[in-house]
Amino acid sequence: MTTETLIWLIPLPPLLAFFLIVLFTNKNKALSHSVAVGAAFLSWLGSMVVFVRALGVEHLGAHPFASSINWLPTGETWLKIGVLIDPTSAAVLFFVAWTVLMIFLYSVGYHNYGQPAGDHDRPGLPPHGATVADEHGHKHTVLSVEPMYSRFFAFIGLFAFGMYTLVVSDNLLTLFVGWEIMGLCSYLLIGFWYAKPSARNAAIKAFMTTRIGDVFMLLGIAFLYSATGTLTFRGIFTEETLHVLGAVPAGVFGLSAAGLISILLFIGTIGKSAQWPLHVWLPDAMEGPTPVSAMIHAATMVSAGVYAVIRMFPLLTADFNGHELTTAMSVVAFIGAFTAIFAATIAVAQNDIKRVLAYSTISQLGFMIAALGIGAYVAAVFHLITHAFFKALLFLGSGSVIHGMEHGVLHTGNHHVDPQDMFNMGGLRKKMPITFWTFLIGGFALAGFPVLTAGFWSKDEILADAWGHGHMAVFLTLAVAAFLTAFYTMRQITLTFLGEPRTEEAKHAHETPWTMTAPLVVLSFFAVTYGWVGIPEHFPILGGLVPNWFHEFVGGTLAEHPEALEFSAVPLLTSLGVALGGLFFGWLVYRNVTSVEQDKLQIPVLKNKWYFDEAYDFLFIKPAVWFSEVFVSKWMDKGLIDGILHVFGPVTDAVGSFIRRWIDLLIINQTIGDGSANVTYWAGENLRPIQTGRIQQYLILSLSILLLVGGLVYFLLLA
Repeated sequence: MTTETLIWLIPLPPLLAFFLIVLFTNKNKALSHSVAVGAAFLSWLGSMVVFVRALGVEHLGAHPFASSINWLPTGETWLKIGVLIDPTSAAVLFFVAWTVLMIFLYSVGYHNYGQPAGDHDRPGLPPHGATVADEHGHKHTVLSVEPMYSRFFAFIGLFAFGMYTLVVSDNLLTLFVGWEIMGLCSYLLIGFWYAKPSARNAAIKAFMTTRIGDVFMLLGIAFLYSATGTLTFRGIFTEETLHVLGAVPAGVFGLSAAGLISILLFIGTIGKSAQWPLHVWLPDAMEGPTPVSAMIHAATMVSAGVYAVIRMFPLLTADFNGHELTTAMSVVAFIGAFTAIFAATIAVAQNDIKRVLAYSTISQLGFMIAALGIGAYVAAVFHLITHAFFKALLFLGSGSVIHGMEHGVLHTGNHHVDPQDMFNMGGLRKKMPITFWTFLIGGFALAGFPVLTAGFWSKDEILADAWGHGHMAVFLTLAVAAFLTAFYTMRQITLTFLGEPRTEEAKHAHETPWTMTAPLVVLSFFAVTYGWVGIPEHFPILGGLVPNWFHEFVGGTLAEHPEALEFSAVPLLTSLGVALGGLFFGWLVYRNVTSVEQDKLQIPVLKNKWYFDEAYDFLFIKPAVWFSEVFVSKWMDKGLIDGILHVFGPVTDAVGSFIRRWIDLLIINQTIGDGSANVTYWAGENLRPIQTGRIQQYLILSLSILLLVGGLVYFLLLA
């Protein structure tokens, strides 16, 4: 099979699994998850084959795997769609395939391991489970399996199809199709437990917030097509097209056409990747099952937003002279850097184990966006991939922790204890050793622990790029954000795993099954080793030992291969300082904290997320509700429209009465209808006597008519 054909087939297994589960296997849970995991494996296998073949192509950036077909006629030409695998999409396909497969496998254990029986917020769960005794003779309630099990696997199959479609697309149109499929799936999966009001609200919030960005993205796509006549990446990113777009003024804020299109497309990323100020939906997305959180934060949704900017990077930098940032690049760099530090400050004050990771994701995506804004293409792609591995690991690890705590809740019977609150945990390293060590690896990778983790190498490269090209504001902002990242990461690890259990529920937590821990081990491997493929060439000692394969491979995507930076001790020492300093102070502050002391360590403005939800509710939600309920419903509908109808009502009633009385009854019914009937009746009555049925009368009448006609003819002839 040719590589191009195989690329076309990669997205299809998850889509086929979606239809098979929905139409045929939904009554059989085991068969449904087998179909879904099998589909994820086939897409993984195809992705690995394509990735290996991509490694064997010399100058893949200049000669990518590509195939296209005619789709929609546009006059004398056709709008083409197709697939494209260049170095960047090959690298992204690698992490998508691995994370999706691990999340699918983890989901089997997550849902079969169960949820607490009696949880009325989850539709279909029984109010009570069976009472059984464990090996120690303790009686507890059996956990019930997710009742919408098959539905879940159908939805995440469609989710995976959307991401695969986006990655392999060679044009913006099918990329946008995959983009919107993921938007739909995020709505379905965030609100998966739809009986919970918070889940329903979170799903609506995510859908509406991301739609704001998508509208601007669609405008950018339309503008780009009108300016270039094509939506294919290879058609747009020609030197001639980029030069024209970079030179033509758009007439808006002094932007070029390329700059305006880039910003419109970037607003789509602000929504999808939850960048400030459209960041508010992502933390609430934690209302969905934990595998959904991992899909959104690592494998699909938010990664797609950054990938879109990476794909449009030549357009973003079309009028960049290599020194001063363009207006579009400055906007992107500002949004990214501000989001990185803004979200990090909020993560410091969150107690929910998943919400800490949610704000961490927003912050880390800000690192990537800031890197793209300053032109650090390879560093952004590198951090996108390493982040996907360790963030998927952390979210799946948090799900394992929550399940362990839920067993403790069932054991004690105290259902008022929140199993996701880190202040209710502590000491879980002894109860859940596999989850602890894998979570520790993921946490250290997020914090950028020196040398041993992938996060260190990718984050250090972003700081080195900012320092090396003189973008000091971005450098200092990201450095502070990196310190806060290490601080809240160690805070999370300390509160969750270290010390002694702070609640009875934590004392009775225990490790989850292999279907949940095996994916953690696999992802922890990549959270450590993937950084080794991108060690800078000029890095002390290690730089000469391991070739910087990632820079050479991914950098080949661009028309001009980016040069490797000269080594500088400042960003390296900064990375070491903020990572180790943040980890140390995070441990120091929270090492002996008790659950009753948590309020003393909280800063209200950070705990309440800088009151952005309240501000948006006041500025946008309440005015919109007032506009719909008061202005539209009361004034427009009941006042103006109903008033007009009340005026026209008597008039139309009088007109109708006139038409009925004079037109309908008098003219139509009496004159035309009844008159024609009367004429017909009169004619029938008067003609009836000649129809007697007697043959003699008919002969006499015929003879009389013959004589009359004959006499008349004779008279006329004589005259």
